[in-house]
Amino acid sequence: MDGTRMDEIAAFLAVVEMGSFTAAARVVGRDASIISRRISALETSLGARLLERSTRHVNPTGAGLRFYERMRAATAAMKEAEAEATGTSGSVTGKLRLALPAAFGRLWIAPMLPEFLAAHPEVAIEAEYADRYVDIVAEGFDVAIRLGELRDSRLVAKRIAGHQRLICAAPSYLAARGTPVTPDDLANHACLSFTRLASHPEWRFRKGKRISSVMVSGPLSTDDAQSLVTAAISGAGIVMCSDWLAASERAEGQLVSILTDWTVEGEGAIQIIRPSVRFTAGKTRSFVDWISERFRRPPWMLN
Repeated sequence: MDGTRMDEIAAFLAVVEMGSFTAAARVVGRDASIISRRISALETSLGARLLERSTRHVNPTGAGLRFYERMRAATAAMKEAEAEATGTSGSVTGKLRLALPAAFGRLWIAPMLPEFLAAHPEVAIEAEYADRYVDIVAEGFDVAIRLGELRDSRLVAKRIAGHQRLICAAPSYLAARGTPVTPDDLANHACLSFTRLASHPEWRFRKGKRISSVMVSGPLSTDDAQSLVTAAISGAGIVMCSDWLAASERAEGQLVSILTDWTVEGEGAIQIIRPSVRFTAGKTRSFVDWISERFRRPPWMLN
């Protein structure tokens, strides 16, 4: 790839990120007309329209967005390789892009980030909290936290903690309706269902070699686990939730665990993921080491 093509790609990336030719021109240090010509030349060379232009806005087309994601990841990898070659990859500097699960990230990662930033003042964090699947390679993220197993061979994963599912209810609900003794008893109770559970609306349990499953029903089903915990606290029903999601509510006695002699299907790993590249920037390596240490004992574990 020659220097001209690199200039064209740099101009395109700047326009997408800044949202206008004028703002991109300030970033690149060239006149807006030059930025426009470079992108036109790039579109001609690729045989694809990358930007939709109007009098007020510039937005990437579908092809442009895909090209942007790939080129952003590629340029980030090139910068890391250059840093490694010049002996600067150990420097803990630059923007660190994190992809975090929405609820888990807000509860357990967000409160810790100021500590990391205080220890590394030359790092700036850009964090996305979302439950969507994030292609960290294509979208240019440095690190992701995932709940579950890794299926992408392009990535490197490190398990930093485990999590398990619990069956919980408010004391007020149990006082009014009684406490289930076996999983089968749940069929006669108001159960609050998480619709993104793979087996929904079936809850599965095991105790030793015994397997039990029950089809649950109740007044509320949703794809938002936090709202189910909130409903359970109010006494609306029994909830299945991850231990990390209801830790403070259990510690404060708002929810109590039931059927504790049974294991609820759904135990899994909490993993930190990074792109499978040979040269890892200092900011990435430092964050992986730091978060691994902070989760040596998961912060939601009750004493």
